[in-house]
Amino acid sequence: MGNNRKDLTKQQVLKAMKYTNSVKAAGRYLGVSYPHIKSWMKLYRDETTGLSLFELHKNPGNEGVSKRYSTKLNSENAPLIDLMEGRLNIANFNPAHIKDRMIYEGILKDSCYHCGFKERRVLDDKTPLILKFNDKNKNNYNPKNLELLCYNCYFLYGFEVFDDVDLKYLETIKPSKPPTDKVNMEVDEYHLERLRELGLGDDNEDDKMDGSEYISRK
Repeated sequence: MGNNRKDLTKQQVLKAMKYTNSVKAAGRYLGVSYPHIKSWMKLYRDETTGLSLFELHKNPGNEGVSKRYSTKLNSENAPLIDLMEGRLNIANFNPAHIKDRMIYEGILKDSCYHCGFKERRVLDDKTPLILKFNDKNKNNYNPKNLELLCYNCYFLYGFEVFDDVDLKYLETIKPSKPPTDKVNMEVDEYHLERLRELGLGDDNEDDKMDGSEYISRK
């Protein structure tokens, strides 16, 4: 298998099977030829039946398969090869999902093409990378036209990461509540009673203690 143009994992093959109804359609989904995906599907087996994935997914009569696609297309199942070669209008799909799929399928490397940054966010294990189109045509998803840049390199190479609205929101700092010199002390009823016994308490609502009377002035 080492001489093949693109190695396929069992997880990739199973995902292609989920969105297609035939081996040929699965190959189109992953952007590989029929003989190529056939060889990999024969390699992997279904744990329940013991059959190869090729045997499970082959469809000689093309039952349920249209002339071109087996399912209604969306960002998750549109064949990448057709998106990359311009046979499908990228405007009809979610660019972020297409980018993630191209990284997942190994078409784009998951690191900055300039500085090599590849740290992942703890929240969702994603690398903060922005898709750069070399010819500035955001409909051209040919891999040769694409680069992934970290936020820092994207900015340093002359592109704006955030627009004016984003910056206004990010850079607006709400002033915190100004501090007061007055000390607010809360004493429970038990301790108030002990203070009164010592002659320190004052039941007058207009002249409540603020704590300053207990501070040494020496």
